[in-house]
Amino acid sequence: MEVKSRHHLRADAIDEIETALADHLGVDLDGDAYETVAFEDADYEVVLVDGEPAVMYVDDEPFLTVQGANAHPPERRIVTVDAGAISFVSDGADVMRPGIVEADPDIEAGDLVVINEESHGKFLAIGRARTAGDDMLGDAGKVVDSIHHVGDELYEFSG
Repeated sequence: MEVKSRHHLRADAIDEIETALADHLGVDLDGDAYETVAFEDADYEVVLVDGEPAVMYVDDEPFLTVQGANAHPPERRIVTVDAGAISFVSDGADVMRPGIVEADPDIEAGDLVVINEESHGKFLAIGRARTAGDDMLGDAGKVVDSIHHVGDELYEFSG
């Protein structure tokens, strides 16, 4: 990933990020240094929090990266998958109903969500919900589109 630009964020932009993450995820992101990084070959920006890629903008909405979710575990918008789904989700596959063991009932279709694995509580991916949280458990169908996952270019990026 080739960096196109990077710059430190103003206080109002930092407040916007911290408020959005607190409102949507219940996360208290309290960093000392915030820096935005734009890439030549990607359509998203990343925010380095104290040097770590903790936040990304998805369609102008700030949301945690996989690293950010593991460093600052969210309380809401969590979809938990079973052990059988881990390898698929970690490879960037969309999330299917049969692999889901639990989903935040407050998730609405279109929300950004974090994908968690039930065994160790680690976050594996970020995605966009296709359906409401209370409709995610079942026998068939794709319910979360993967956006960012363990092992992708963003995950491997270091500030």
